[in-house]
Amino acid sequence: MKQIKLTRSDKIYLTVSLPDAKDVSVKCTPEGLFSFSATGAQGEPFSLSLELFDTIILEGSKTNIGLRNIICSIQKEKKGWWKRLLKSEEKPAPYIKVDWNKWCDEDEEDSASSLPSDDDYGGADGKDDSSDDDGLLYLPDLEKARGK
Repeated sequence: MKQIKLTRSDKIYLTVSLPDAKDVSVKCTPEGLFSFSATGAQGEPFSLSLELFDTIILEGSKTNIGLRNIICSIQKEKKGWWKRLLKSEEKPAPYIKVDWNKWCDEDEEDSASSLPSDDDYGGADGKDDSSDDDGLLYLPDLEKARGK
């Protein structure tokens, strides 16, 4: 399992790459606590909790569950660029990676062509029809991301 972020001034995109996930549960709190749990294709449990840098708006957040990925679009309460994804200043867990293929710099945000829309993350029907793991980074150590 891996988790990748893409940030903009108004949203955070979190992608959990877990093919054929079952029993997916995504929970957020207005304070910025993000919790994920699911069962993998072979029945192995996965879970993670992240304390995001700042507060979020639950009503403006949504989750699309695809065949290969679970993509969460999380609305920030205050528009602006965060210094980092997580509240903690410690080095993030090894399974948190940046998807450089979907990265947007602050000065490029005004350019509509460089910004992904929510349709780029699974479409309105929540299906992920993208080719195999386009732009995703692989993690060598899946055991660290596995919930116990």
